[in-house]
This record gives sequence, C-alpha cells and structure tokens, in this order.
Amino acid sequence: MTASVVSIVYVNDAPAAARFYGDILGMSPSSETSGYITFDLGPGADLAVWSGQFEDLSPDVPRTSEVCLAIDGGPDELNATFEQWNSKGVTILREPHDAGFGLTFLAADPDGNRIRVAPLD
Repeated sequence: MTASVVSIVYVNDAPAAARFYGDILGMSPSSETSGYITFDLGPGADLAVWSGQFEDLSPDVPRTSEVCLAIDGGPDELNATFEQWNSKGVTILREPHDAGFGLTFLAADPDGNRIRVAPLD
C-alpha cells in the first residue's frame, strides 16, 4: 500500500496563500484548482492550502495547530532562514530560541496559521 500524508492549511484565498508558501518554500505548486493548491514535499508528503471548506476565516481567530518545516544545516541554517523570512516581511511570532529539541522559531502565514521552523531530526 502506498500512503501519502497531506497537511491541509485552511486559508481565505488559496492562490494568495500558495504564492506565500511557494515563496518561503522556494517551490511551485504541484497541483492547482481555484480553491485547493498542493505542494509536493517529497515522497509521501504534500502541503495543501484550501479555501473551500471554511469560507471567510478571519486571521483574528486563534490558530493552534502548526505546520513544521524541518530543515538541515543546524543553527546557522535556521538563523539564515529566520533572517530571510524576516526580510520578506513574514510575521514572526517568536524569534529563534532553544525549545529543548534544538533551535526553533515560529512564524505565521497571512491567515494567521502557524509555521514552525525546527531542526531536522
């Protein structure tokens, strides 16, 4: 059996969210409809932005789940990613800090969904 895990991020505007995620991930969507856009993250893993189920989500609604971008390269790479995202105007919720599993920081997409950047295990 082939399995794939798709992490879905609910957004107000799927094309705008796809531009945001495409920019921070450095990739283009792998599949695209008007309200559902996916990114192929590698074998068995996709990230999707979807505006079809929860119309008019407000960024003011607290978001408690996270998408975690696990990166190679240690603290230097994580700090470089933080600086790059910060210079692009990405909303930073918490600057790089040690969370017990390594250096991490927390950002948000334009809809307020959380994005954690952490070291690859």
